[in-house]
Order: sequence, then C-alpha cells, then structure tokens
Amino acid sequence: MSTTSLQNHPSVEEVFKHVETIPLALFEHLDFSFLTDFPVFAPDPWRRTRDHKPPELLKGVLYCFSREIYSPEEIARELQDELLYLQCGFDKPPSHQSIRRFLTDVSLVVEDIFEYLVEQVAARDLLDNTFRIDSTVVHADPRDSEASWNYDPTAGSDDSDGDQSDESDQDTSNNDEQDEEGNGGYYFGYGYLVVTTGPKLPVAAAFTEQKQVDQEIARRVTQDALAVGDPNWMLGDSAFDMLNWHDDLIEEGVVPVAPYNERNTDDPYDIEYRVEQRIKKHSDTVGVWSKQLEETYEQRSQVERTIGACKDCGLGTPSVRGRVRVESHVFLALCLRLATAIANYERDANPGKTSVEVCQ
Repeated sequence: MSTTSLQNHPSVEEVFKHVETIPLALFEHLDFSFLTDFPVFAPDPWRRTRDHKPPELLKGVLYCFSREIYSPEEIARELQDELLYLQCGFDKPPSHQSIRRFLTDVSLVVEDIFEYLVEQVAARDLLDNTFRIDSTVVHADPRDSEASWNYDPTAGSDDSDGDQSDESDQDTSNNDEQDEEGNGGYYFGYGYLVVTTGPKLPVAAAFTEQKQVDQEIARRVTQDALAVGDPNWMLGDSAFDMLNWHDDLIEEGVVPVAPYNERNTDDPYDIEYRVEQRIKKHSDTVGVWSKQLEETYEQRSQVERTIGACKDCGLGTPSVRGRVRVESHVFLALCLRLATAIANYERDANPGKTSVEVCQ
C-alpha cells in the first residue's frame, strides 16, 4: 500500500490504532517460527510448499478468535483487510481453503503450541505460588454426532463442589441423589480439565468426554502443571478428594487443599480437608493449621474467573463439530488467553503502550 493511498484512507488514524493495539500487540513478543519444525507442516511428497506459512496463519486465526470469528470462511473474509493481513505477516490474504487446511493440520499439534505458550508465560515469571484445578463443560453444537449428554452436578447450584468421593480410590458418583435434591443438570457436549494460576492463566489442560473428573486425567494434568511451575498450594473442590492425587502433591512438596467429601463412607473422618488426614498418614511431625487451609481455599474462586476469561476467548459454544475439531478449538482459545496475557505483560513493561482488551 502506497503512502498516498494510506493518506487517502477515510479512517486511517482509527485503523492504525485498532491494528496497533490488537494484532501487533498480540504477536510482537511471540515467535511462532517453531511451527515449521512440525512434520505436519512440511512440504508434501512433491515438495510443494504452502502459499501461506504456519506462523502467519496461526497469528491470523488467533486474531480472529479475539474478534469471535471462528469459521474458515469468516476468518478468510476478515483477513481480506490489507492493513490487517500485513500486520499478521501475510503477503496476500489467505483463502478459506488455506485456513481450513491449516485448522485441520494444527489440530494435530495444538497441545504442543499451548505448552510452548505456557513456557513463555513461565519464562516471564507470571506464575504464582498457588495453582487451582477445576473442570468445566464445553457445550457442543446440537448436530455434533460425537458429543453426548452428560451430567453436571453443579449446574444450577451455588455449590461448585462435585459429587465425587475417593475413600476407596475409585471414581464414584451419585447422580440420582443429586437429581432428587434438585441440584445438577444435563448438558450436551464435552468437558475439559484445567490448572490455572497467576493473572487468569491456564498452565495445563486436558480435553475430556464429560465434565466429571477422572482421577488418572487429574493426576496427569497436575503433573503437567508442576512441570512448569513450583507452587506451594494446589486448590480443588471436593471432586478432587482423591487419595492418590493428594499423595502425588505431598510427595512433590505441594499442599493440596480440597474439601473432604464424606458422602460415600460410613465412618467419616472429623476433618474439613482431606490433606489433614493425608499429612497425618505421611508424618507424625508435620501439621497444618485448619484456619490457614480455610483462608487458602477461599482463593479457589480465581479458577472460575480464569475459566470465564477463557470462555471469552472462544470457549462458549464452539461452532465446530466432532471431538477433534472441538478439542482443537478449546486449545486455540486457551492459546489466545496466554497470548493476551503475554502481550499485556509486555505492554505494562513498556509504558505508553495500550493493553490488549480481549480475554480479560
């Protein structure tokens, strides 16, 4: 675009302000060149290269997610704007076929991209000493043949605790009782489990068939989170009243704080939090203050605010269908939340620059 055409643009000042505060701010401190190392983005057997490179396509897709634009056709239409596609690094706007192919390919490596961005926030010292874990629903398109009806024991209730106890180290539920009490409800879709910390940051996640917590997935996601941070506390609701989950954290020197769930035992302990019993089992000399556990657990609601911020990034009701596509959509939304946090951190470190007002 020539200088003359820029000067003649009817709203050039507004356009430059918009472009400078959103696309450029999101990506000026992030290098996505590592995407070209993934085999999925390699040239085809005939050595034909792509018209558009993966780093630029990811920037364009994340930008469009920030504008609540998700389908390949709508993304391609949005990126027709010359100022916008140049800011994203394109020489020419991508077609919807290019966007669709990229979204298909990126689904194979989207968790790796998420992990890369988590490492970037960790390198900027954005993680704090309290991690929080929670599961939530992902509502699916009614036409999604791979989604299913699942039970959410917390739906319509102010109590965010799940219905899961772990006295015998088994995942159990009591859905009929919850129905009779008027709590809970059914939803159509999937779920995901997330560990959060800092300024509304997801640091580990897993896409699941339903919201209800699976013990092995919870343990794996927790270990993924501990691989990038060194918290003092891990907070979860009573769905995380799991013996092995507690023991894993205690062995890592982390204090797990989850309310004790006595529903499925005939001889409950006189405790408020499972960790009180587990620490007694592990040591006769180490103790915790009940008041300190209670005050720390009050910070758990931060995970709900983080999930809310991630839903603002596209986790409301994904328009795509099928488990693979929905899972990719979920992780792209989490990636956008991390990219926004990194951008805002860098903007705060450079006075005079405007914060990115998405996914706050």
